Amino acid sequence: MKLQFVVSDQTNPYWNIAVENYLVSLPETDTVTLYLWKNRRTVVIGQNQNPFTECNVEALEADGGFLMRRRTGGGAVYHDDGNINFSFVVPNALYDQSRQFRVIQRAVLDFGIVAELSGRNDILTEGRKFSGNAFSKGRYQDLHHGTLLIKGNMEDLQRYLKPKPAKLQKHGVASVRSRVVNLSELNPEITSDSIVPHLRSAFESEYSECSEYSEYSEIIKKPEVRALYEEFASPEWKYGRWKSFTAQRSAQFDWGGVELSLTIEDDIIRDVQLASDALDLAALDFARHLLTGANTSTPPPHTPSTIVDDILSLVYD
Repeated sequence: MKLQFVVSDQTNPYWNIAVENYLVSLPETDTVTLYLWKNRRTVVIGQNQNPFTECNVEALEADGGFLMRRRTGGGAVYHDDGNINFSFVVPNALYDQSRQFRVIQRAVLDFGIVAELSGRNDILTEGRKFSGNAFSKGRYQDLHHGTLLIKGNMEDLQRYLKPKPAKLQKHGVASVRSRVVNLSELNPEITSDSIVPHLRSAFESEYSECSEYSEYSEIIKKPEVRALYEEFASPEWKYGRWKSFTAQRSAQFDWGGVELSLTIEDDIIRDVQLASDALDLAALDFARHLLTGANTSTPPPHTPSTIVDDILSLVYD
């Protein structure tokens, strides 16, 4: 097994996510990659989320910020250059979330911060969240990525994100601010730059290998990366058709929140947009196909029937 370490040298989110997706596309079988990157004033939404209900898009873009849609599930998060993002790109056979989470836990422990996992995708310290994570499976490699809140602008976070009242009530809190913590509040020595060597050291310690440094500036010269950049920066990918829909059904379940926007003609659902922060993309796709009458009589493997049943109940109950 080999380790690869990549650090972005700029803060444009569309280049950064393009590099991530390029790394995931490579047919590697023995190389585990840790990729670190920062975005400047960016709201990142999940693949199935409605940007206009998750984010104050007009304010964000008026302030020179970016809206970015990723290819994984999960909820909306705010990035700025006071924080740092990480991506583990791992061949299918070597993928191990427990090891990947331990890298993060080891790195912050160097600063005296004890981290614990919460649910499937959050990392907490002292009961407050400092990292949200999302996951996806690729043909050759799997992806585990997340954000470390280190010295983010909490006022901007509250200005741009639109948390669902039902989700806040579920967590028993009154605002986004009360649910998250900047690690620099706990130890002022930790910054988005000072943590980088600690992440590399923790990465090498966990896998008992030395890592090879790959130049980001060389990666972004590749035509495949340019094509991905143009896709992620396009209005079609960022906004989809959400501007032309009005959400007609919404609910918060144990597995996540969901919004349905339907086009109905002659009592037939002609089109549907499904927004959710659920991590299981296959279940969401299957529910969407059922609502539009697509030919999908058999759900994909490991699709939780609870998610599908809950979504269908919003329309047919």
